Formats: sequence, C-alpha cells, structure tokens
Amino acid sequence: MQDQPGLTAGGIKAQARSLGFSLCGIAPAGAFPELRFLREWLDRGYAGEMRYMERTADRRADVRQVLPGARTVIALATNYNVDRPYSVEQADPGRARISRYAWGEDYHDVIGGRTAALLDWMRRAVPEPFEARPYVDTGPVQERVYAQRAGLGWIGKNSCLINARLGSWLFLSEIICTLPLETDPPALDQCGACALCIEACPTGAIVEPRTVDATRCLSYLTIEQRGKVEESARPEIGSHVYGCDVCQEVCPWNAPAAVSDDPAWRPRPAFDQPRLVDLWRRPDDQLRPIVKRSAMSHAGVRSLRRNTAVALGNSGSAAAVEALSEPAEGSRANPLVEEHAAWARRRLRAASVRDA
Repeated sequence: MQDQPGLTAGGIKAQARSLGFSLCGIAPAGAFPELRFLREWLDRGYAGEMRYMERTADRRADVRQVLPGARTVIALATNYNVDRPYSVEQADPGRARISRYAWGEDYHDVIGGRTAALLDWMRRAVPEPFEARPYVDTGPVQERVYAQRAGLGWIGKNSCLINARLGSWLFLSEIICTLPLETDPPALDQCGACALCIEACPTGAIVEPRTVDATRCLSYLTIEQRGKVEESARPEIGSHVYGCDVCQEVCPWNAPAAVSDDPAWRPRPAFDQPRLVDLWRRPDDQLRPIVKRSAMSHAGVRSLRRNTAVALGNSGSAAAVEALSEPAEGSRANPLVEEHAAWARRRLRAASVRDA
C-alpha cells in the first residue's frame, strides 16, 4: 500500500510517540487465518459468562465488518509497567494482589484520549475526509492479532502480546481506517520452547500454547464472573483480589521489562500493595470513588469485596479472623459478599483447628 498524500506512516508513528504511545505499527485490514480461532475458542466454552464475545463474534472475525471499506489498522501499544512490581516468590498472603494494569488511572480514559488525539491529528493532516474507528479494548476487534500483523510483537503462549524490547506489560489500542497507508511486516514468534507461563499458571488455565480457558483464569474469576465463585476455586485465588499477573511475571521477556515513568500508571495509595484487612475495612464512601476512577470500575466494589473476603480466608491470619468478625456495613453486608465472608470464616476456623 502507498501512503495517503499529506500523511505518511512515518508521520503517524512520530505523532504517536509524541502523544505517549510506546509502539505504533500499521497492519492491512484483512481476514487473517488466526482470526478464525475465536469461533473455535467460543465453541469450547472458554468464554464463560462473557456473552458479548459470542454476540460480536462475526464482527471480530474481520475489522471490515466493523468499518466497511477499511484498508488499514493503526495498532498502538503503551507500556504501563511502573517500578512497583510484585514478586511471585515473595508474595505476602496478607497483602492484596492487584493486576498492575488497574493500579493507576482508568486506561480506557487515558489511552482513549490519546488515541482520539492521534485520529484528530490525522484528520487535520489529510485534505480529503476518511472513515475511521478508534478503540481501546472495548470494540469488537481482536487487537493482539492486528498488533502482531503490524509488527508490534508476537502473541505469546500466555496469549499476551510480547515485544522483544518492552516485554508484555502493554495496553493496546487501534484506529481502523479507510486510508491506504504503508503497512509493516508482521512480528515473528520468539517464545521458542519456553513454557514457564503454562507451568506457573495457578489454575492451569493455559490449556495449550496461546489458548486460555477463561473460566479457569483468576482474572476471569475475580473480574468477569459477577456471581459467586465456586468453593472449589476459592483456595486457588490466594491473595488475588483483582486479576492475576503470574503468567507475565514469570515470562523471560519481562526479566527485566521496560519501566514506564508515566504518572498515569503509578498506583493510587489505596491499591499500592494494601493489607487485606485494611482494604476490607475501608468504608464504601472512600472505596467507591477510587474504584470508579480506575479500571476496577468494570467489576465494581461488590466484586472487590467478594474477592477480598476470599483472600482473607486464604491468608490464615489472626488479623483476618478479627476483621471478618466485625459487623458488616455497606457493601460488606451484601448477600453475595457475606456468603463469601462466611466461607472465609469457616476456612480460618478450620485452619486454626488444624494448627492446634
């Protein structure tokens, strides 16, 4: 493809860097073979309660179903890895483990604003109008496939996009457009024989390379599943109260990973390795505004309380016994939360009897 007069691929990439994006590449808009795997994944039941995946499956099979006449996809990646990594080996069962993508500001808002700014710049640079759709994780787009096709990285065995220079701590966004821009060569798989992510997954959710059974994944259980967590799965949650980063923490391409100095991703004090008992005791009027301004808003306070109760039950600490015995107020009194808190109290009592 040739660049549009007045707008070049190089110019778009330079502008993307100036707006704070770490990577930018351009892929052709096409129905690539790897896009068809989504249908098989859905048929296996791996999506669980994420019914929106089924509803939008046809559109996700080809971005031209999203934007008729689309010719290119501008793929963007943003490093969110700040200098507060958790250690798999040194995890404190008394502290809440929160996926680092949710530590800071809501990436939908931050990245969404930057993606919109890039599109506005593109419209000013092109004399003729063109059609475009910007998305940040919320559109019917298989982002990782187009990011790989744009040369940003390859899809690793943990299903995350991995860049050889930056690792995998990356937010993805894209602009689907009708412009005939110069495209980039796709990235090549560099996982090799490594299987550390598969071996380290706490629940065995990575059932085969690049295939995750979401219904077994801790991120799904703590975020996407809105009702009760089955009792058999609760011990595996450990101290994870929102998401799980284990498969990325053990990845050699993240050892060490590039570090971002963007203040947007630095953890808010409430989410900076908080003690489980402190998170449990934090009043709703303090917790709700913090959750609302973060990526945690997707799951909400009730799910966070539910997960915290389970994590307290797994901690085995006397402080957890005391915290869970206090009168329930606000969202802690929700029937769903209370059911999980009751389970946690039983689990702690059983652990105390075994210790005695």
